[in-house]
Amino acid sequence: MLDVSLVGTGGMVPMPKRFLSSMIARLNGRMLLVDCGEGTQVSLKNLGWGFKTIDAILFTHYHADHISGLPGMLHAINNTGREEPLKLIGPKGLVIVVDALRVIAPELNFDVEYIVLDEEQNKFFVSDIEIDYIFVEHSVKCVAYKFEVYRKGQFQVEKARALNLPKNLWGKIQKEGKAIFEGKEYTEDMVLGEPRRGIKVSYCTDSRPVKRLVDFAKNSDLFVCEGMYGEDEKLQKAKENKHMVFSEAAKIAKEADVKELWLTHFSPSLNDPEHFIKNATDIFSNTKVGYDNMTTNILFKD
Repeated sequence: MLDVSLVGTGGMVPMPKRFLSSMIARLNGRMLLVDCGEGTQVSLKNLGWGFKTIDAILFTHYHADHISGLPGMLHAINNTGREEPLKLIGPKGLVIVVDALRVIAPELNFDVEYIVLDEEQNKFFVSDIEIDYIFVEHSVKCVAYKFEVYRKGQFQVEKARALNLPKNLWGKIQKEGKAIFEGKEYTEDMVLGEPRRGIKVSYCTDSRPVKRLVDFAKNSDLFVCEGMYGEDEKLQKAKENKHMVFSEAAKIAKEADVKELWLTHFSPSLNDPEHFIKNATDIFSNTKVGYDNMTTNILFKD
């Protein structure tokens, strides 16, 4: 099971009832945080998941509303007594920006490790979650992220019996991936069936619609996408500022055949996003307007 929550849903500046856009994912108690604008640690504290087990903070880009809350977040994590390294992940410029922000957060109990993303798009794992990314279209270099949790195949009793493996080793192989019996090593691929469907979550803010985003989000269980403006009449403004309107996000969701779409990153002028939800649901019915601390538990499918 993967827990996902929108820590904030606003764009540009925090509002009295809307913190800046951020998402957190939790698997087996370990967490990944995406973006960290001003006040993110306050909304995360309201969520109640804690700070100590955040293993990585990923940045989509380096506009202030997506990274200026980092010093406060580092202090919040530090106050938990964490000593494990914390990974900071983002496109080129990460080290320069973080070093500048850390002038006011210099002393930490833990080390900071940097993963700088490049155009080669190399996948990697953090906390048993595979992280993938693509560069999207914004006014500065910006990435969209995809998080996948894989699921092994079911244990095949017939295969284990055919290998004459004693029952007391079955659990060991499933848990540790291998076991030694009568001097021979038996691995999980010898007793497991085909891998089962896992969980996929895609996240994109601050971008115009691009074709590669459709392919990237394909078949996601959850697609979190910006909807800076609700009304189609603001399409030109969205184009000028490299953002999307609700209907454009919905078209991506439909073409990508995702299970569910959550809209986020609302303009400060968008006081009532629900008023424009039909602009999205007419295109992709399973669309929800995001709100701070909106949470779901995505279960593995049998």
